[in-house]
Amino acid sequence: MSLMSFVRQPHVDSYYAATANDHSRYPTLTEDLTVDVCVVGGGLAGVSTALNLAEKGYKVALVEASRIGWGASGRNGGQMIYGFACGMDTFANFMSEDEVKQVWQMGMYSLDIIQRRVKDHQIDCDLKTGYFHAANKPRHLKELEAWQTEAIQRFGHNRFSLVDQTDLSKYVDTAAYLGGMFDPDSGHLHPLNYNLGLARAAKSAGAMIFEETPATDIHMSQQAGQKNVVMTPTGEIRAEWLVLACNAYIGTLSPALDRKIMPVGTYVITTEPMEKARCDALMPARAAVCDSRFVLDYFRTTKDNRMLWGGKVSYSKLPPADLPNAMRADMLKIFPQLADLNIEHAWGGFCDITMSRAPHFGRLSPTTYFAQGFSGHGVNVTGLAGELIANAIAGQAEKFDLFDKVKHRDFPGGSLFRTPALVMAMLYYRLKDYL
Repeated sequence: MSLMSFVRQPHVDSYYAATANDHSRYPTLTEDLTVDVCVVGGGLAGVSTALNLAEKGYKVALVEASRIGWGASGRNGGQMIYGFACGMDTFANFMSEDEVKQVWQMGMYSLDIIQRRVKDHQIDCDLKTGYFHAANKPRHLKELEAWQTEAIQRFGHNRFSLVDQTDLSKYVDTAAYLGGMFDPDSGHLHPLNYNLGLARAAKSAGAMIFEETPATDIHMSQQAGQKNVVMTPTGEIRAEWLVLACNAYIGTLSPALDRKIMPVGTYVITTEPMEKARCDALMPARAAVCDSRFVLDYFRTTKDNRMLWGGKVSYSKLPPADLPNAMRADMLKIFPQLADLNIEHAWGGFCDITMSRAPHFGRLSPTTYFAQGFSGHGVNVTGLAGELIANAIAGQAEKFDLFDKVKHRDFPGGSLFRTPALVMAMLYYRLKDYL
C-alpha cells in the first residue's frame, strides 16, 4: 500500500485518539520550498529529528502523509522500555566491546530524553516510571537472573531487581507468573499525546510541519552542492539534507530500505474504567508489564484506571477475528477477576522489525539519513535516533556511526513471499513459547 493511501485518514479509533489533549492541525503543503532539511514522516522518529534540528537553528520542513502520530507512534502500547529489542551481543558482532558499552549507555539515555522533553515542553502524556518483566516459566527466571548479573558485571548497571513469587503481588495480582524483574527507570506513557507534544515543541522551535502531504518520490543528491528533492502532490521541497523516518510505510520511496524491515501487526484493547482502589490492588506499582514469551503480551493501567492490554502479534498482517473478544480472552488468562469489565476500545497497527531486531540507522547518500526498524522499542529509541541524526547533520556523527556499523540483512522471499516465510518461522517460536 502506498503512502497516498493514508492521506486524509483520521487517527485510528483508539483510546489514545479518544483522550488526545492536543487537537492542533497542520497545513497541507501548497508551494515549493527550499529548506536546510526535509524530514519525511510525522511519527516519533521524524518529529524528534525535526525538533532537534530546529533547536540547532536549521530551517526544517516535515511532511506527513496523514496526521501527526497516525501510524505506530500514536497507536502502540506506550511501553517505554530501556535499550533495544535485540540483545547487546548483536552489536558485539559489529563493534568493539568499548563501543558496545557506548551503545548500552545510549539505550539507557533514551529514557532520559523522554523525561527531559516532557519536562521542558510541559507535555501532558501520563508519563509513569516502573517496568516489570514477568517470568512465565522457570527458565525465564534463570534468564532474567543472568541478565541482571550481566547488566552489573558488563555495564555497571545495578538498577534491576529480581522479584520472586512471594513478592509478585507488589506488581501484578495474578497467579500466572512465577516472578520477574523490576526496572524503576523504564515505564509507560500516552504515546499519541507525547507525539503531539513533540510536534508542538518542534513548531515552536521553528520547524514547518505539513500534514496530508505524502512524499510521492524523492531525488537524492549524490554530491556536494546538489539539493535533495522531495516531491508531493502539491509542491516540491528542495533541501540540503534529507531524513527518511517512514518506518513500516517506507514502501516504494526506498525499496532498499523496505527490504530490510517487515511490517508486523500488533493489537491493543482497553477496558471500561474501574474504581481506583480496584485498579491499585490489581497492579500496585502501576508499572508497564511485558511477559517473557517470544510472542508476548504487554499491558499496563491507564491514568483513568483502565486496563490497557496489548498482544496478538500478527506476522500475516491480518488482524485476529473478533479482535475485542480475542484480546479479552488473553487478558482473562492473566486477570480472570476482570471478567465483569466491558471492552471499550480495540485497535491495531503496524510496527517495523528488522531481521536481528536491532534498530536500522544509516545513510542512503552523503546527505540522506534514515532511521527505522525500532522493533517494538520505538517509544524511547526514536528520541535517540532524532538526536543522533541531528548531531550527525551538524557534524558530530561518531555516535550515529556506531549504529551504522550494524549490517542488516534483507528479509528473504522478496515482496511477494517474505510474509509467508516469516509466518512459518513464527510458528516455530510460538511452539517454543508452549514448551
